[in-house]
Amino acid sequence: MRITFISDTHTKHEQITQDLPGGDLLIHAGDLMNSGRYASEASEFLYWYNGLSNYTNKVFIAGNHDRLYEDDPETAGHLNEAYAPDCVYLQDKAFEVDGVKIYGSPWQPAFYDWAFNLPRCGQDLMRVWNQIPNDTDILVCHTMPFGHCDVTGNLNVGCELLRVRTDELRPKIFVGGHIHSGAGYKFDGHTHFFNASVLNNSYKYTNKPMTIDWDPITNEIEFI
Repeated sequence: MRITFISDTHTKHEQITQDLPGGDLLIHAGDLMNSGRYASEASEFLYWYNGLSNYTNKVFIAGNHDRLYEDDPETAGHLNEAYAPDCVYLQDKAFEVDGVKIYGSPWQPAFYDWAFNLPRCGQDLMRVWNQIPNDTDILVCHTMPFGHCDVTGNLNVGCELLRVRTDELRPKIFVGGHIHSGAGYKFDGHTHFFNASVLNNSYKYTNKPMTIDWDPITNEIEFI
């Protein structure tokens, strides 16, 4: 299965089009919007995402900049249907592709007054992570688990409770973003972790999308 991972495009999605080689699955791990309040930001992304005909399946979640998806889910749903009928939006739910089970969730520890925030290390956040099915193969979250591709400055700022849950689940692949400076890849012996942020901390397109050939049985990957 050929998969491309992207995240945190923040309305600059068209800049990465030439770096999307195509494949079986494209995953966007949230922050498709910038201010997150205007339907036009979402509709422009969705029209672009739906139009990427070189991927068989396209999945995306929301992030902390995608306020519309939390504040007005009805409008967001209508936009998804109108502009991205060939794409799958995951908000605390699962989707299966060729026997591969994908689960997506937009939540993260509270970060200023943005969307999909819950208190760090609180019970509400733990309940969100506990909803993730035990048989998840690919887990897509906006934030990263603590200690995995989550460094900004000298600090790990990922989610501690998500780290607990991923240690329990051991999904084959974890895809996130949110922490632009943590962009990259890590393998802990069980899970391939991808921080797929394509923009740096200055919101410049510096990190090319990561594309892999993945064997779902052996969990072996090869970067393309």
